[in-house]
Amino acid sequence: MYTVLVISCHPDDMEIACAGTLLKCKERGDRVVVCHLSSGNLGHVIIPPEELIKIRREEARKSAEDIGGFEVMWGGFHDLEIYDNNKEARDKVVDVIKKVNPDFIITHAPNDYMPDHTAVSRLVFDASFTATLPNYKSKVEGAARLVPIYYMDTLAGVDFNPTEYVDVSKYIDKKLEMLNCHESQIVWMRDHDHIDFPDMVKTCCRYRGFQCGADYAEGFTQCNVYLKGTAKRLLP
Repeated sequence: MYTVLVISCHPDDMEIACAGTLLKCKERGDRVVVCHLSSGNLGHVIIPPEELIKIRREEARKSAEDIGGFEVMWGGFHDLEIYDNNKEARDKVVDVIKKVNPDFIITHAPNDYMPDHTAVSRLVFDASFTATLPNYKSKVEGAARLVPIYYMDTLAGVDFNPTEYVDVSKYIDKKLEMLNCHESQIVWMRDHDHIDFPDMVKTCCRYRGFQCGADYAEGFTQCNVYLKGTAKRLLP
């Protein structure tokens, strides 16, 4: 049994990229904690930010807690307020990692498509080391373990070549059920961007499945730096 920590930027990023994997982790007995660093307050054209914060928080809670059975945490940022070269931001992520003390972390790829995602990726990389230093002071006492980081797929898989795959065929319907909880985003993208978001996500999982011999799959790469490697298979 492992403790899995997902540090994503926005509510719905987890559902898009790794919900099937997390459902599989949960089934094998893992503790799964999802931390949304940002409120997603700018993710709509019509709904004002303060109202959207409440909507997206409830959408995320329903998806992760009611359907996924995961624990949910919030980082306290708003959209476009996350900067990787920033001690205050890093310390917030340090405290999340210390509090959870995971066996491995899943987060955004360093080359994802928007600045909030790439900033989160770098913050997690920096904070995952900083959190292991007993004499580094933050709001949470103690130190976490130095653990592997897995980067989840970019949106639509652009410029991402997985080195690890997880067969999520059994969980694809539940993954989409979780994604559909984020109605504010799905309706907005359908009305304003003319994108059927659940269909796009399902298609991407089908494509990753073709690559590894499964009906549906999610792809990952491991952060390959000193002390973050492992001989164990941690992904389910």
